[in-house]
Amino acid sequence: MAYEVSKSEEQWREELGSEQYSVLREAATERPWTGELLDEERAGVYTCAACGAELFKSGTKFDSGCGWPSFYESVRPEAVELIEDTSLGMVRTEVRCARCGSHLGHVFPDGFGTPTGDRYCMNSVSLGFTPEA
Repeated sequence: MAYEVSKSEEQWREELGSEQYSVLREAATERPWTGELLDEERAGVYTCAACGAELFKSGTKFDSGCGWPSFYESVRPEAVELIEDTSLGMVRTEVRCARCGSHLGHVFPDGFGTPTGDRYCMNSVSLGFTPEA
């Protein structure tokens, strides 16, 4: 897929910190309960840490108890790209930024009690946050 923001891996490596590069560009996962946005409760918008694209609104964030920031829907369906992930011997749905292709996390159909039934389980290091003015 051709992305709106396209950079060489060398450029990404220079722009992102080592943990961010590992997660955003190599699809690693940060340790649970360690992300700085896990307990963020202010109103605002969550963005892609790599390219700044708007991904999630704070009103869709919920405490799923999984150790990573969780949302029940993206800001727009076309804001994220969903890809089948068969790594680790299971079938999951990977979530990538549709603007730059960076790995954000996975979406699961176990967001019980949410309007969509989905749980977008995102790596905090993959996200930026812009509070409402």
